[in-house]
Amino acid sequence: MRIVLAEDSTLLREGLVRLLAEEDHEVVAAVGTATELLAMTERHRPDVVVTDVRMPPSHTDEGLRAALEIRRSWPEVGVLVLSQYVEKRYATELLTGDGERVGYLLKDRVAQVGEFLDALERVAAGGAAFDPEVVRRLLARTTHVDPLSRLTARENEVLGLMAQGHTNAAIAGQLYVSQSAVEKHANAIFDKLELSHTSGYSRRVLAVLRYLGS
Repeated sequence: MRIVLAEDSTLLREGLVRLLAEEDHEVVAAVGTATELLAMTERHRPDVVVTDVRMPPSHTDEGLRAALEIRRSWPEVGVLVLSQYVEKRYATELLTGDGERVGYLLKDRVAQVGEFLDALERVAAGGAAFDPEVVRRLLARTTHVDPLSRLTARENEVLGLMAQGHTNAAIAGQLYVSQSAVEKHANAIFDKLELSHTSGYSRRVLAVLRYLGS
């Protein structure tokens, strides 16, 4: 796949370029600022952009704002955001949309090469990829009545894997159950959380995150 990479740490940026090249992916541009990220995305129209959240000059949310602009201007381009921390407001804003071609990983996850590459490929293919810790934070409720309390332990497991962007088949494999059992659990989750049934796992994930993160 063709990738534009934005990371202000030269060491991490060069390491990612080398890793992606070894996996036969083409990094068409590797930049250190959000401004360059937008320019290179417009020029190359890659399959995916990989960007840090905090970039120069203020090192606050430049990368995230660039990611949101890419989502608006070039929706066919996948966006995989990397962050040192779980920034709930940023993650929620990024996920406000159709929930397709989007991912949010903690930088520690990049060290798990297989998981990073799997997330990148899922986003490029039109799916979603969320770090388990990001999911945990987004599922946290501050209200007194927690809708998650209605779910069984197994339904909570299924919901967590759904929120990470896994398909029903992948969930079945991880939990060692049949795909029909996963579908049954998924339907129960939507019923208990009073969520409408939607097609496409990434939209289902987004609906869950919107509801639980509201």
